[in-house]
Amino acid sequence: MEYRHVVYNACRDGKIVRLKTYLERYTKDEVFNLVHAKTNGATPLIMAARNGHLEVVKYLIENCGADKAQQGSVRFDGETIEGAPPLWCAAAAGHYDVVKYLVESGADVNQTTYTNSTPLRAASFDGHFEIVKFLVENKADIEIANRHGHTCLMIACYKGHKDIAEYLLNLNAQVNRKSVKGNTALHDCAESGSLEIMKLLLERGAVMEKDSYGMTPLMAASVAETDNMAAIEVWRKALRERNCRKRRKLEKPKPKALVPAYDNAVEVCTLAELEGLIADPDEMRMQALLVRERVLGPAHPDTSYFIRFRGALYADMGNFERCIMLWQYALDMQQSVLEPISAMTLSSFLSFAELFSFMLTEWRHKVEKPMDGKDILEVLRRGVNEVRRGRDLCDADRTNMNRLLVIMLHLLNLITNLPSREGVVQDSFMQVFHCLAYELVRLDARGLNLVTLLHMACMRETTNVGRYPVCSFPSLQVVNLLLEVGADANARDQSGNTPLHIASKAQLCGRNILTALLDHGAHLDACNNEHVCALDNLKNCDSLDVICPMTYTSLQCLAARVISHNKLPFIGLVSPKLEYFIQMH
Repeated sequence: MEYRHVVYNACRDGKIVRLKTYLERYTKDEVFNLVHAKTNGATPLIMAARNGHLEVVKYLIENCGADKAQQGSVRFDGETIEGAPPLWCAAAAGHYDVVKYLVESGADVNQTTYTNSTPLRAASFDGHFEIVKFLVENKADIEIANRHGHTCLMIACYKGHKDIAEYLLNLNAQVNRKSVKGNTALHDCAESGSLEIMKLLLERGAVMEKDSYGMTPLMAASVAETDNMAAIEVWRKALRERNCRKRRKLEKPKPKALVPAYDNAVEVCTLAELEGLIADPDEMRMQALLVRERVLGPAHPDTSYFIRFRGALYADMGNFERCIMLWQYALDMQQSVLEPISAMTLSSFLSFAELFSFMLTEWRHKVEKPMDGKDILEVLRRGVNEVRRGRDLCDADRTNMNRLLVIMLHLLNLITNLPSREGVVQDSFMQVFHCLAYELVRLDARGLNLVTLLHMACMRETTNVGRYPVCSFPSLQVVNLLLEVGADANARDQSGNTPLHIASKAQLCGRNILTALLDHGAHLDACNNEHVCALDNLKNCDSLDVICPMTYTSLQCLAARVISHNKLPFIGLVSPKLEYFIQMH
């Protein structure tokens, strides 16, 4: 583990002399393994390319045999990019010399990340014009869209990079191509407010069309207007038009119900009402949310985005109650109109986890009243419903389900760390909490590699949930909770590993987690698909000094091992339950 970190850090920091000196002590095969090992989700080559260290990149490829097509996780502007190859990283970061070397040494110019983003799209996003030109000249496909259907032209328009947009248009980029949500480059341009690029698009035949939410580019431009005096003046003009006596008065639709999250605000209908609110910034912001929801509708991503944005501003001021109300309203909206386990819904759940973590750690010393756990319970309840909604829809791609389960584990962990209260209130709270945990376990939703919640509670990787720290894993409290509500201690993932395999292999869980699993029936001698058992992982671990294998090995286990290891016939000769037990050994 330590050796891998030394190589990783040297490549990340561009310390070529230190790297060469360190690797000289190892054999060729050992060097190959070290330069392909991942630390924090990324390989040494990926980090060297990400940070623009050309000498290191050359050395890793030419002297260490590093694979130019390897993929890993990197962070850009606070966002984690999964499955990014070295060329994508160098293009996104603007390192022209590294891009040039990788392409000339044979890197696939169109290799994508897990979200189907190409190096060309990465360079277009951040405005690296020379890299865009170089990639195109080396056969980069300008029409490869990411998984949302956004092309390089769309992203250049959205980010306001006129030189790149014009270059792509000169290459006959499809100006009216639509994304998955039906928007075109014209929508993106209108939203960003770039008049010069819009003129270019219209000159090249861009057509005004509605997207899947009914939004035209004109509406996209109007929604992008900010809360300033110009916007208020337009608002006044609109109200004059609505109430013009020379024409038929245009009534605003009556609200179906008042929204507590908006402080029960009602849209202003007259100039007098508007003038009465201008001096109250908070009321004006609620008006903006009301108008946006009415015009765009609940299904439009901007509707929930701006509700969450407003909530975040309240949280920054310490008004967590208003923040939570707005975020819960946005989450309810997303769960009612979006497909199950959508990326937007998961983002809302993650924001809640990060907020609750902040309130329980940094903020708890600033207030006298301890945090009320009912808000976390409500979010957990919504999370269980989301798992239920998405459980049967993720067989093809479990990435989003895996992310949701990780967030749910962090919520469970946060609740176990809440300060205890006295008497009936605490008993009632814990009863509801255990019922939700039981329901979550009973759903048996699986993440990547078909891991269960209990597997994930034993993994260090579960700690990495977002850009900000929430809880640390492995977690004894969460493991105990899951076991208490009925989690299967011998559940197997796609590789045949049980939670005990994960805990024993990591050797980070400590004796308490291992014994918790064993005390709930986990088998030390259960074999995975490679015929490795947890006991094998523990042979070089200090835990064997305090965990006696024979204490957790039954006569039935020994008999099953004899049958399995000697390949004695048993299929069809014993009950199905016993067949599974023997196969496990």
